[in-house]
Amino acid sequence: MAGEEFQDEFRDEACVHLAVGMEDSDVHDRPRGRDRHFMEDGDLVTGINVTPLVDVCLVLVIIFMVTAPLLSDPLLKVRLPTAHTKEGQEKDKVVITLGQDGRMALDQKVYSSLAALSGALKTRLDYSESKLVVLRADENAAHGRLVDLMSKAKDAGARSLTIATEQKR
Repeated sequence: MAGEEFQDEFRDEACVHLAVGMEDSDVHDRPRGRDRHFMEDGDLVTGINVTPLVDVCLVLVIIFMVTAPLLSDPLLKVRLPTAHTKEGQEKDKVVITLGQDGRMALDQKVYSSLAALSGALKTRLDYSESKLVVLRADENAAHGRLVDLMSKAKDAGARSLTIATEQKR
């Protein structure tokens, strides 16, 4: 009697799997019950599929590569004069920007007066190793204002001054 119940259960299970498209050998070979989590040699299946993780990481890298240049845009838009120059080395530098309308910025902060900019410049140069000041002045900015900025930079402790230009093509 027990043998007939087992054959009926096995036949019903085989019919269901055959109806779904599984071969008869798949029904006999597949693990049942608590053994279904073990491979044929008895090891527990613990592998992790890392393909989705790699995909997400690559997408994040692409997003950072696209957005990083946008974060380094200068605060004041200036048209630099052109000259025959060579590329300088990247150093620890302080950037002073002078706009055509006379607005001034130190790195990423705009200052309304020369006195306020001088105090911030002194503080910034105290923490700088190279004490290099790069002056980014619009080509139509007042010459006297640029000379004032150069003087304030020297007074604040700048060792070297560089005027930023666009390369001629």
